Amino acid sequence: MSTTKWGIIGLGEIAHNFADSFKSDNAELIAVASRTLQKAQDFASEYNVPKAYGHYEALCFDPDIDIVYLATPNSHHAENIKMVLNAGKHVLCEKAIVMNAAQLAEVMELAEEKNLIVAEAMTIYHMPLFKQLKSRIQTGEFGELKMVNAMFGSLKDSDPSMRFFNKELGGGALLDIGVYALSFVRYFLSSQPTDLQTMVNLYETGVDEMSTIQLKNSQNELSTVSLSFRGKMPKQGVIVCENAFITVLDYPRADKAIITYPDGATEIVEDGSSASALSYEVQDLSDTILNKENKTYIELTKDVTDLMDQSAKAWGMDLTK
Repeated sequence: MSTTKWGIIGLGEIAHNFADSFKSDNAELIAVASRTLQKAQDFASEYNVPKAYGHYEALCFDPDIDIVYLATPNSHHAENIKMVLNAGKHVLCEKAIVMNAAQLAEVMELAEEKNLIVAEAMTIYHMPLFKQLKSRIQTGEFGELKMVNAMFGSLKDSDPSMRFFNKELGGGALLDIGVYALSFVRYFLSSQPTDLQTMVNLYETGVDEMSTIQLKNSQNELSTVSLSFRGKMPKQGVIVCENAFITVLDYPRADKAIITYPDGATEIVEDGSSASALSYEVQDLSDTILNKENKTYIELTKDVTDLMDQSAKAWGMDLTK
């Protein structure tokens, strides 16, 4: 097998973005599925996809497909992942991959049993800029890593019926945008945090509207994550080393960073393209399937899910309800 053949389940906005940017020399998009055949056919026609299905299961059991991209609501991810795995396909699932650490453990156990790969569609792990920055940090170019901070805030309409505030649909800032901030932090930290402290303001529906999370690992590296659904904040990440700090704006799909040195001098680093973020996911996961290596980002997904679970439990929240 020299290329991987992909299908898409769930044809909302992010699936349109995924199909529109699907460009890879080691992957082909060959099928899409919706709960209604007409929607699937319209989608397939728009993006020149050969096959369209009106049932998720029909796509799963298509013998030509190697991997399925899941773009269904958060609350359906665990069930959908198991459906795909039981059909013998690899999975790339939109964030947040599942609702809690227990669900992740269950789907990963099934994946190992089936000798298949399950990965979260987290752009941060695949951006060329971050791979370059992490390599330079690890060589000690900037001295010891001290701190990694991230913020992400958006202003959602105060409407309890919206999915962002709906418990049953996996609402709340942590599951929707916190996964990006925690993924950025964990990507650059030297190891998984062992200490976690957090504060939260809950929305009237019981989901998290605003929170801060403080982290510390065994290397004494610190992190702060700030999240909000009722106040706009920049998607800004800052990596602090002894001899420089690195600022990244729009970090979920960043292709540019500014390194600031103690004397005030700055260096602009550019690598990759924000527009190609989803294609990088396809390329990396296809490489993993074809070569059976490079699974670091799958381990990071486990770490981030565990941090999200710890945060929710500290707030007295049950992410399964």
